[in-house]
Amino acid sequence: MTHAPDPLADLRSGFFVECAELLERLQDALTELEAAAEDAAATDPEVVNTAFRAVHSIKGGAGAFGLTALVGFAHRVETVLDALRDGAIRPRAEDVALLIRSADHLADLVSAGAAGTGAPDPAAGIEAGLAALVPGPRPEAAPAGTDAAHDNRPWQVAFRPQAALFASGNEPLFLLQALADLGATDIRCDFAALPRLAALDPEDSYLGWRLTLPATRRGAEIGEIFDFVEDVCDLTMERLAPARPTTTPGTERPAAVAETPSIRVDLDRVDRLMNLVGELAINQSILTQSLSEGGLDAHSALAARLETLTGLTRDIQDSVMTMRAQPVKPLFQRMGRVLRETAAALGKPARLKLEGEATEVDRTVIERLADPLMHMIRNALDHGLEPAEERRRAGKPAEGTITLTAAHRAGRLVVELGDDGRGLDRARIRAAAEQRGLIARDAPLGEAETDLLLFRPGFSTAGGVTDISGRGVGMDVVKTAITRLGGRIAIRSEPGRGTTFSLSLPLTLAVMDGMVVRAAGQMFVVPVAAILETAKLAALDRRSFGAEAALVRLRGAFAPLCDVAAALGMRTAGQTGAEAIAILTVAEDGSRTALVVDAILDQRQIVVKPLRGGFGRLPGISAATILGDGRIALILDPGELARLPGPGTGPKQEVA
Repeated sequence: MTHAPDPLADLRSGFFVECAELLERLQDALTELEAAAEDAAATDPEVVNTAFRAVHSIKGGAGAFGLTALVGFAHRVETVLDALRDGAIRPRAEDVALLIRSADHLADLVSAGAAGTGAPDPAAGIEAGLAALVPGPRPEAAPAGTDAAHDNRPWQVAFRPQAALFASGNEPLFLLQALADLGATDIRCDFAALPRLAALDPEDSYLGWRLTLPATRRGAEIGEIFDFVEDVCDLTMERLAPARPTTTPGTERPAAVAETPSIRVDLDRVDRLMNLVGELAINQSILTQSLSEGGLDAHSALAARLETLTGLTRDIQDSVMTMRAQPVKPLFQRMGRVLRETAAALGKPARLKLEGEATEVDRTVIERLADPLMHMIRNALDHGLEPAEERRRAGKPAEGTITLTAAHRAGRLVVELGDDGRGLDRARIRAAAEQRGLIARDAPLGEAETDLLLFRPGFSTAGGVTDISGRGVGMDVVKTAITRLGGRIAIRSEPGRGTTFSLSLPLTLAVMDGMVVRAAGQMFVVPVAAILETAKLAALDRRSFGAEAALVRLRGAFAPLCDVAAALGMRTAGQTGAEAIAILTVAEDGSRTALVVDAILDQRQIVVKPLRGGFGRLPGISAATILGDGRIALILDPGELARLPGPGTGPKQEVA
């Protein structure tokens, strides 16, 4: 038996997308309220209004789709925000903290509604705390500029839904229920516009409603119920008793703020468009190379048109990349919740400071950054920040601060997560590594090498296993995830001052600048972002190191040589020709390696094609691309390539 498609599926999906935006606005507003409460500064009324409108909009949409748990909890939050808006209560730091926890639960309820699962229960104390802020019925504030004691005229509301109201998934019943909650009485259906049966259009709307509300209700309060549908219904609100023809205070709606027109597009469609643009770029490259091999005159009309096509292809590619780019703000805000929950579990007061949230990056990078950042924040709270009493003894505020920043630097995304804690205890790190057998007891390690032990699989300094740490996983997961993104990670730490982890990532996983090289007759691509310098191998100062390794001196320092073809098992080490090239690269841990190739062919923007299916994991290879002649070239991962077992460029090479 087949089920008919849900006609509201698209509207429901759109509602949850809008909820994500509304929750982001709510979080922004509560963050501003939190800062004002901490500084004992005056609260900007518009900030409270923004928070109220966000919750009210979520509540209204949830009612249209029968999400009763979400409607009920949103109503409780809305009541507190309404009291803040009217000045009935003053926002204290602890009250705003409660609202932030409530926003987290609203997000949980929205997620449960989107997934069609049962509504989760709120964390302990949230509902009781909200109820305590606004105990019992609260007298309604009079509209601005009026005296409620003298204005005892009840409200009469008349509204008639248009056909578009039903088409947008809204239901008059829920509007009537919301009005009933405000004390609406004498609710009557208006049949005046109902035509004869022969003229009735089943797709049109003919019924309306009239009802009366208490005089103590504010016009704005009534009007907010219709926020979602004001443009798809006929609505009038007026006082019943005769009065001079003036605009009733409180019924005015704020002027619309000019916004840039936008539309919502399914992300899958953007991805498909990106794939098509990638194919266009590949075919344009093939066409260019084919005409070049055919002896095309560089000054001919065809060459000029081909150059125009190349420019248009690049422009289209850049435009689509812009469509895929998203600010890191939603991701950073999610980390705020991770911090709050972890801090509560550990009993360590802490706050998250965000900088550069508007920085944009490919959405795929954002999605794959969530888990690494979550591990890093938990690790910073557990191991980086001291307990409150220890911080006081050190002359620090009892509340720790974790700072999360994002910025564009040299064509890459740089994300830094720093804490103002105790800093790395390198002696303890080394002792833990020795105890777990990760290093020899007499291994000579500097500060940088000791810090990198944090990323070794199985490493942990925790004294026992808890829900937060102690199982030897966490930072190695971070390193693996960042490496797979084509990124690098570095550590800065100062005892007593804190630790900062710096992540350097590509802005996109779809297109990159690469250097096309040849090794053992095969084409490879080295990411330009990883390259520091290139030089002829024969002209460099080379030295033997150990039994099978060699070093090369570049930029005043020695770096190990790695023959790309030998490391990938394509030839024996030391079989490079006289024209071999050394490419100095930097890995995610800051270490340098000189990759040895037979020749450098070109530098170009390439379309990244992930390796899927039966290829499996190819050590030293991050992805693939299609060159202008139609051949496939593998994209090298310089950091991993340098760590492959076996000789790279051994002692068979002549060392000057």
